[in-house]
Amino acid sequence: MDTDFFEDHKIKILKARYGNDGMVLYIYLLCGIYKQGFYMQVDEDFEYILSDDLGMDQNKAKQVLNFLLSRSLFDNTLFQSDKVLTSAGIQRRFQLAVKERARKNPINVGRYWLLSKEETEPFIKCTLFDSYSGNAYGYSGKNEQNSTGKSLKKSKVNYIYDITFPPELERALDLYFLVREQNYGPISDIQKQSLIDELKSIGSNTTELIAIVKKATSGGYKTFYPTKGKQSGNGKKAASKTRFSNFEERDYNMNDLERQLLEKG
Repeated sequence: MDTDFFEDHKIKILKARYGNDGMVLYIYLLCGIYKQGFYMQVDEDFEYILSDDLGMDQNKAKQVLNFLLSRSLFDNTLFQSDKVLTSAGIQRRFQLAVKERARKNPINVGRYWLLSKEETEPFIKCTLFDSYSGNAYGYSGKNEQNSTGKSLKKSKVNYIYDITFPPELERALDLYFLVREQNYGPISDIQKQSLIDELKSIGSNTTELIAIVKKATSGGYKTFYPTKGKQSGNGKKAASKTRFSNFEERDYNMNDLERQLLEKG
């Protein structure tokens, strides 16, 4: 644990809002995560177990967990898609904890790794930085393949994303292509790659790329368009209307979409 743990603004807000219960719950979760490695995957019954183990009201436990996710003490995107608890900070501390033993025996990590290639120590071997092999690995102490079968796997997609794409952007693209196929019919790998190239030409950073993809998904767009006030790569303003843009943006059931992604292939 960092020596300035209690000086962190987020921790101060956590304690102010939820008192000792909030602090105990957060430390309890950190212990569970570091016991397994750098992340912990939970299920639908997790909140009941959390409440019982800590002798805490279930609603309060849920409130604290939502606070931790909303303040990025845990990565909210991974939790919503895969029920995985981790964060970039947790993974940085994990690297420090395994540094000595991992120098001799490098540790393999996979799709739940949030740190960039530059932030990752040489003794951490991340499959996301290599050519995609079709498998999704996670740290288990023995580098075994993750067998939960509940997460969205890249093997369900027949093309290769840019290796610099973070997991959140890849999941956003998975959902976009699923919605696009539902609206316009099958799309080939070549078309997908062309759309990805177009996306990279109009977005300047990861946050913007994700926003563009999510906007296209919710609007049912056939292609990607720059965010408001931006221009496409050829200097022309993007078209403001598409087949679906005359209507209000659609509300898609993300759980249903993710289930369909799992069933594909």
